[in-house]
Amino acid sequence: MAVVAHAAPFARAERFEASPAAADPPLVKWIVIGISLAFFATFLLLPLVAVFVEAFKKGWEAYFSAIATPDTLSSIKLTLLAAAIAVPLNVVFGIAAAWAIAKHDFRGKQFLITLIDLPFSVSPVIAGLIYVLVFGLQGWFGPWLYEHDIKIIFAVPGIVLATIFVTVPFVARELIPLMQAQGREEEEAALVLGATGWRMFKSVTLPNIKWGLLYGIILCNARAMGEFGAVSVVSGHIRGQTNTMPLHVEILYNEYQFAAAFAVASLLALLALVTLVLKTFVEWRAGIQPHEPEAP
Repeated sequence: MAVVAHAAPFARAERFEASPAAADPPLVKWIVIGISLAFFATFLLLPLVAVFVEAFKKGWEAYFSAIATPDTLSSIKLTLLAAAIAVPLNVVFGIAAAWAIAKHDFRGKQFLITLIDLPFSVSPVIAGLIYVLVFGLQGWFGPWLYEHDIKIIFAVPGIVLATIFVTVPFVARELIPLMQAQGREEEEAALVLGATGWRMFKSVTLPNIKWGLLYGIILCNARAMGEFGAVSVVSGHIRGQTNTMPLHVEILYNEYQFAAAFAVASLLALLALVTLVLKTFVEWRAGIQPHEPEAP
């Protein structure tokens, strides 16, 4: 399990540090720890605190007034809608891709892995431009879509497509090494004992990957809600219609509505903190309960 694999290095690190030959002098150890803490406090914690300080600078009433505006509520709804569509689709794709790569040998396996990694290497802005090229009015399918009154670019479907593109790897990349490490023996044993394909997946595969799958979903959801570049290109920045929360923050900031911009930004920061807590919980659960297969 990938999340278990995250926990395993801690055990190895403890053993490594326990070795007298490998132990650093205490001064070196505390200098390294101090540099790490100072770096994270300066570049991560301090900006995060600044967001909340600026958000509540004018008081709770101004904060909730900024959140309760129709444009802000619309951006929140659109952000949740895009994530609610993109994440389940990526879960289905991630499980299918991981299953195909880990459990089967076929031509083009390495090519499929490369395609899964593509969103990591392509700029989100480029991804948005690709969708404009394909579905825009002057794009490949633009005239046909226009004739049939189907709007994708500068509309919700384009935002969902861009969100799916940038979040494709998160579930698949979490499950592939996990399933490869587990091998095929348990699934083959279940089939030999007479289990159907669905029964095998439900009783053997899913319990083995549940924490890795949850870990991937958490990261996928966080990225889906915070995506800016690709969504910015395909959204059209239409107030109350195609602005997600990150885009709405940018508009408010450019209009010098700093308190409102930081109020909406604080919601995204809060989402990041909740994601961090959930991620830590999943890692903790995976560490104390890494493998709980149910009987087929």
